[in-house]
Amino acid sequence: MKIWILNHTATPPSMGGLVRHYYFSKYLAAMGHEVKLFTSSMVHNTDVNMITGRELYKEVEMDGVPYTFVRSSNYKGNGFSRIWGMLEFPVRLWRACNQFELPDVIYTSSPDPITAFMSVLYARRKKLPCVVEVRDLWPESIVDYKGISRKNPVIRMLYRLEKWIYQHADRLIFTMEGGADYIRERGWDKTIDLAKVRNVNNGVDLKEFDANREAYPLSDPDLDDPDTFKAVYTGSVRLADDLNVLVETARCLQQRGDNKVRILVWGKGDEVEPLQAKAKSLGLQNILFKGFVEKRYIPSILSKADLNLIHAKQTPIGRFGLSMNKMFEYFAAGRPLLSDLPFRYNLIERYGAGTGVSGQDPELLAQALRTYADMPQEEYTKQCANARRAAEDFDYPNLTQKLCAILEEARRVK
Repeated sequence: MKIWILNHTATPPSMGGLVRHYYFSKYLAAMGHEVKLFTSSMVHNTDVNMITGRELYKEVEMDGVPYTFVRSSNYKGNGFSRIWGMLEFPVRLWRACNQFELPDVIYTSSPDPITAFMSVLYARRKKLPCVVEVRDLWPESIVDYKGISRKNPVIRMLYRLEKWIYQHADRLIFTMEGGADYIRERGWDKTIDLAKVRNVNNGVDLKEFDANREAYPLSDPDLDDPDTFKAVYTGSVRLADDLNVLVETARCLQQRGDNKVRILVWGKGDEVEPLQAKAKSLGLQNILFKGFVEKRYIPSILSKADLNLIHAKQTPIGRFGLSMNKMFEYFAAGRPLLSDLPFRYNLIERYGAGTGVSGQDPELLAQALRTYADMPQEEYTKQCANARRAAEDFDYPNLTQKLCAILEEARRVK
């Protein structure tokens, strides 16, 4: 097939980006398909703009995958400039698409609903099948995370836009397993055919993960200390991530006189310094903020850990399932996972690859960490093996086969 992937924020991995569609492009091409990946020239979460002139688009091969960067304005943060970019990009994307021979199928990815809307509309105009992927529930996530009322005029407009996209897509892919649950909860199942709903989780490229683990080992005295039990968190450290829970967990452990368990945090964000200051003021020796490292060092860190932590701010959105990128990297490391996020369709429990605690209670987390530190070797080894087995099921070559079947199905039924 000739496949177009339209994604506003498909950042190349060498630029620290969201790599889902990089892997899909790579493995679809390896299967013999012709893939064109359209994305914004303003690279998300960076200061880099791939186009500094007035050209509409630029075709560049990066990390072995051809990207078509569409000219976009610079922006920072989540203010007006980013909103303008969400409105500007789809217009220029439409014009850029018109410069090329039409594909067999369009595959667009959202959380950006405007780009998804434009993609569906473009496909309908050109009589092409369009598969819409939902990686984040907009505006439901905004309602849950920000506490904005569903009656807000902008939120109501976004819900209507979302419903229209779901109605007119030829196939719907949700990264979380509860996509159909969400449609039912909204009361849209009367006008949206649930038979076209599919699930393709996020995943991990095991070949790349294993290669990076060997090629880029990270030496760290705390991570390499054989006399401590290391619980590792990797990811952003922002107010929305609420890592204060981990600081309080460390305090609970220290108050109990536990000198074995250490919590190690790798990541960046505006909460690193305040959390470090709090840990210092409390005299905590068992939680350490290690700062930012390049993604290629993450496999080494996770594989040296004794336990990896799934943590984020708790919201009701987990009732539809979670598909966090880091969870699949944790699986690949072959170490158990400890989660303090209650969510449905729990892969950690399904695979027996770790455990969860109910609610974000530091006392419960501290007890769970101590339980793992004292776990019999046979049970610990079993959970390690189960984690790696989970990663094999969500290896990107396998996920690409699943995606390809959905694209072919959409093409046949159009």
